[in-house]
Amino acid sequence: FARPTGAGRQQFRVLPAALPGMQTVAAETVNITPEPVETLDYTDFFGTRVIEAVMPPGLTAVAVEMQAEVVRHAAAAEFDISASLADLAGEIALIRDVGRSAPHHFLPPSPRLPRVAAITEFAAVVIDPAGTTRQAVQALGEALHAAMTFDAEATEVDTPVEAAFAGRHGVCQDFAQIMIAGLRAHGIPAAYVAGYLRTHPPPGKPRLEGADAMHAWVRAWCGAETGWIDYDPTNACFVAEDHIVVGHGRDYGDVAPVIGMLRLDGAQEGSHSVDIRPEGEDETTE
Repeated sequence: FARPTGAGRQQFRVLPAALPGMQTVAAETVNITPEPVETLDYTDFFGTRVIEAVMPPGLTAVAVEMQAEVVRHAAAAEFDISASLADLAGEIALIRDVGRSAPHHFLPPSPRLPRVAAITEFAAVVIDPAGTTRQAVQALGEALHAAMTFDAEATEVDTPVEAAFAGRHGVCQDFAQIMIAGLRAHGIPAAYVAGYLRTHPPPGKPRLEGADAMHAWVRAWCGAETGWIDYDPTNACFVAEDHIVVGHGRDYGDVAPVIGMLRLDGAQEGSHSVDIRPEGEDETTE
């Protein structure tokens, strides 16, 4: 900050999620500097863990350091038992639960994801209306991966989804939100997932894009029998052990790593970095 600030309240969504059968949090620590006046830990509507901190006045800098030991369980072999696209709407209509995992929350436009005609048309070209929902998810993810270029300088956190798509350049946030908009336009409930990505791939595997910052991918509802599946369009792959989940929501706004307010006088800037290492090296996430 250019000058000391007044007090403020911030929410941090950086803690890895505990997901039975998928991800176990073995240990974690969080350090916020300077020490907050007050902190509150809670879980938001969609199940993401939140640290809310009241910051003291006179700030010139704020630092948040999170370290965690996470066990990411191997995914079982996937068979396509997802609903056909023709049957998906009927299966959604049969869901009467409107809890955090209900598909109904993730089908209409959301604050950052309006309907965009160009994205709808792009998705219509690659999605086979006679196919399954899982096939549609994979087809759109692969098509976006081929059509777009990962470029950390091309967009900002507030770049509209239609602008990122028009430019065909962006980061994982853009890839994920464009894919979500395309899936929703064709009747497939889709959520935005925030998390971390393993920096160093296994021997012989290519390094994945987006590993040095918080990562984002897509969670799509594929029918009552399959439920939710996760797909990473930035890297054109279904999500597996390299991905560590923090939380999910309708779009980036629901799971932004830092939101809140500070009373400011002058300019400000921020940055973050992520480092994930497998067990035996120094299994930390920062």
